[in-house]
Amino acid sequence: MRVLFYNWADPQDAEGRGGGVSVYQRNLLDGFSRLEGIETAMLSAGLGYDLIGRKPRVVTLAAATAGGEGARYALINSGTIAPAHAGFGNPAQLDHPATVAAFAAFVDRTGPWDVIHFNNLEGLPAEVLALRDRWPGTRFVLSLHNYYPICPQVNLWFAERESCENFDAGRACTRCLTARPEERAVRTVYATGRTLGRFGMGPGSALYRGVARPVLGFAWRTVRRVLRWRHARREDDRTATPEPSVPSFHAEAALAFAQRRARMVGLINAHCDVVLCVSDRVRQIALTHGIHASRMTTLRIGSREAAEWHHTRPRARFLQDDGTLRLAYLGYMRRDKGFYFLMRALAALPPEMASRLRLTVAAAQGEADAMSAMEALRPRLAELRHVDGYRHDDLADLLHDVALGVVPPIWEDNLPQVAIEMHARHIPLMTSDRGGAQELGHCPDLVFRADDLSAFRAVLGRVLDGSLTPAHYWAHARPPVDLPGHLDALLTIYRGDA
Repeated sequence: MRVLFYNWADPQDAEGRGGGVSVYQRNLLDGFSRLEGIETAMLSAGLGYDLIGRKPRVVTLAAATAGGEGARYALINSGTIAPAHAGFGNPAQLDHPATVAAFAAFVDRTGPWDVIHFNNLEGLPAEVLALRDRWPGTRFVLSLHNYYPICPQVNLWFAERESCENFDAGRACTRCLTARPEERAVRTVYATGRTLGRFGMGPGSALYRGVARPVLGFAWRTVRRVLRWRHARREDDRTATPEPSVPSFHAEAALAFAQRRARMVGLINAHCDVVLCVSDRVRQIALTHGIHASRMTTLRIGSREAAEWHHTRPRARFLQDDGTLRLAYLGYMRRDKGFYFLMRALAALPPEMASRLRLTVAAAQGEADAMSAMEALRPRLAELRHVDGYRHDDLADLLHDVALGVVPPIWEDNLPQVAIEMHARHIPLMTSDRGGAQELGHCPDLVFRADDLSAFRAVLGRVLDGSLTPAHYWAHARPPVDLPGHLDALLTIYRGDA
């Protein structure tokens, strides 16, 4: 069987782009390389550009090896920039004939493929799905790791402040971004990085880290600051001089966003053989937005972390002998991930509760306000430990004394990797009611209403007073999916047996 995987970020990306999906993709490629009769290859797009404009084309990043590792390719100069936020709502997310042609030529040249598995569509025009009819022997599989087909921001997260509950026929999208990226600037940054790499100064090199990255980072931050300043000025102008309720250009933009959603869903329903939802909540949201039930199945991702399930044991109680509770937050200092909410929720606790908490925050250093909020908590808690990012190899030491993980997303986080990492080590999870993390434990007693301070306090209070124990969490918890089991499930789907 020959399987072509697609993701906007190459799994070996020197800058580590792609987040948890890149980790998942690396695991898939490594796992399949160990199975007889399976040949894989990897294609990425949306990050590689030439400084001087050229047509889209596919280049080889790495050839296949005798050890079973598949070739890796990149589509350069895609008309659809990645990640999706960088090209928010650009019509090229639907159609870009030159990019579709480059993709088709690549598949014709390297095929035939039994399966093309899209881990998302960012970086490619969605119209590539219509090529399914060109290769009748190839199955198209799409994984929903985010909500890109129905949300150009990919995470149903409105204006960087709240879950998007009302699309408003596309009008919500017209006022969603607090700072709209300038695509030309992003492409220039990408192209500069790629050009430097050709001279040995690319990401990962000492010269890039010492010279190029700081310069490019400064340029990118400057662009973002200017965009935010311009947005603030426009908001001030609107406040001073109210606009008509729906200006004509807003109406046109809203219609384009509505058509984007309808077209994306239509292409998926017409051309994808299977749509894999990484949690039941993702499947529910996809159904609500029009993706056919006959196309979808829930398939939770397999993880190497699942092996820890066999090396760890549940704790008998949450509290330590001194009555304190060790909590952990892993991931990013981002608003949508719930970090700012967590800081507010802990700051709002009564002193007698806060003083019994020992908090570990394992997240790369964030913005100044995030760091200030965290530091302000330090004197109120029994202990606060900040780890400036972590590797998977660090998790055993990092989490060895943690009794309760906190996963508090404000957005409908599909299935956070951090939730799997803790759950697999028999660390119960206290989660918000958004996204798929709550499905690991199936313990409503440890679920609180997202962005609700009083609900968070009530759940934490029951842990601290002893009325909730780890046994409540593990009573209906599901074991994490290991990688071999996940690969077997994928092969069943690839063969069309499920």
